[in-house]
Amino acid sequence: MINWMYFPKNQPLDKVSKQIINVFETISSKIDSHHHQLKSDEVLALVRPGLEDIGFSVEKSKKKEDIVTVPVLYGLNGKIEKSFEADGFLPQAGYVIEIEAGRAVVNYQFLKDFFEACTMVGVNKLCIAVRNIYKNSNDFEKVCLFFESMYASNRLNIPLSGLLLVGY
Repeated sequence: MINWMYFPKNQPLDKVSKQIINVFETISSKIDSHHHQLKSDEVLALVRPGLEDIGFSVEKSKKKEDIVTVPVLYGLNGKIEKSFEADGFLPQAGYVIEIEAGRAVVNYQFLKDFFEACTMVGVNKLCIAVRNIYKNSNDFEKVCLFFESMYASNRLNIPLSGLLLVGY
């Protein structure tokens, strides 16, 4: 079963986010964390064709030529000084996707993903996909509660116009 939550909650779901949800729903029986304990790269491999169909560049392997990088800082003569890796990137929509598994909550990987997306040039939307269940813990619910608190507090100037959380 696929769960999702979109932030800020006073904004409607955009077209690309709907398409991403559809990609996850199409393969939900293969990735459902209630029945499968897949690694994030295994989930990424299963969603890759659907994400590519909607225009995303998607990481194919850990080889340099297969990694998707998004610039953060430019230096002398416009050379990229700093970039971060993303699981998927749709430049024309400014949309990054990150897929996490076991360490999403345990190691706060979802926060690292959020921070990196906030610093990426040209990125204004982020999707973070996490397991619904990991070791008897509801990771999706925990991540939702964290971002619910952050957005509700209204104490941070969040540079993203949208954040989609997907639970698989």
